[in-house]
Amino acid sequence: MFGVSPLDLGFPGPEPSATVEASPSTMEEVNVDRRAFVADSLGAAASLAVGSSDAVGTAHILELSEGLRSLYTLDDAYGGGDVRSLAVRHLRRVRRVINTGSYPDTIGRQLQLLAGETAEQCAWLYYDADDQDTARRYWGEALTTATMLRDAGLEILVLASLSMQASYEGRPRDGYDLARAAHQRAVSLGSPVLLSLIASREARALTLMRDQSSARKRLADSMRMVDRGDRGRPAPEWAAFHGHAELDYAQGLLYTEAGHHTAAVPFLRAALAHQDRTYGRNRALYRLTLARGLVQAGEVDESAAEAVGSLEHLEEVESGRVTRRLAEVRDLLASADAASARQAGEELTEYAQQKGDG
Repeated sequence: MFGVSPLDLGFPGPEPSATVEASPSTMEEVNVDRRAFVADSLGAAASLAVGSSDAVGTAHILELSEGLRSLYTLDDAYGGGDVRSLAVRHLRRVRRVINTGSYPDTIGRQLQLLAGETAEQCAWLYYDADDQDTARRYWGEALTTATMLRDAGLEILVLASLSMQASYEGRPRDGYDLARAAHQRAVSLGSPVLLSLIASREARALTLMRDQSSARKRLADSMRMVDRGDRGRPAPEWAAFHGHAELDYAQGLLYTEAGHHTAAVPFLRAALAHQDRTYGRNRALYRLTLARGLVQAGEVDESAAEAVGSLEHLEEVESGRVTRRLAEVRDLLASADAASARQAGEELTEYAQQKGDG
């Protein structure tokens, strides 16, 4: 339904792997271009709907699956802010095919699974946009589908995602319990990378529960498992982002929560260095988190430089989580008594205002 490359899909700007310079003065133009593309794509998606008289077959499944994969690509590069409306339209399309098409049971199961996977992606995009109530509703829909189909893969994905959300919302006990439930279901799949990802979610919850000893142990387990990734079954496609960059970031957050900001900085630097440029949203989040860690460690000038430098990653990213982190860094710099911090704070404030106006 869509191409794989964001450029092919019509999103403005260079490929995610390219290095770009920040240009806050062009923010309004970028936002308008991106939103116009999404609106155009929604219309294209609607025009491709299968009618009630059409027989649904493998070709339709492949097309709908390609659409979902393209949503993953757009999210990785640009974040959930604008992409979520496209995902919701894609979910409506899948539902329309389910309820108006004619197909055998084997195709019906694949359609239902696609609906569950697309609902999960909608949830993730709303989570990234920081609309947690809507995210929870879509995750509930995805979990219902997983239960109905008895599909372990989708169930694990949703439980791991709900664990992440619970920790983000300050409910670490729920986050831990959800991650443990995901782990119990994932053991039989034999994927070290998947188990590593779930262990990192457990470690994050334990960190927020102030159980630093158990968090360090679980994170060490996660690191060992990701290194064994080539010895077991491959991870599901949705877990492709998980690797050393994610684990460096998790280690940095562990030290941050413990108040060891100086110790956190090298891990946050490594996370940014190891993060593939395809993941534009994550690079923006990582760099702002590094800026936060630096100012908390007393390295104000360096923090200011990283914060201003992060604007190059933010120009085409639309993510509520990133916006929240930007505000945290701006507030920390505002409280620092240094000329570099004041100047950086002014630039971040101006940037945020331009982005909001766009």
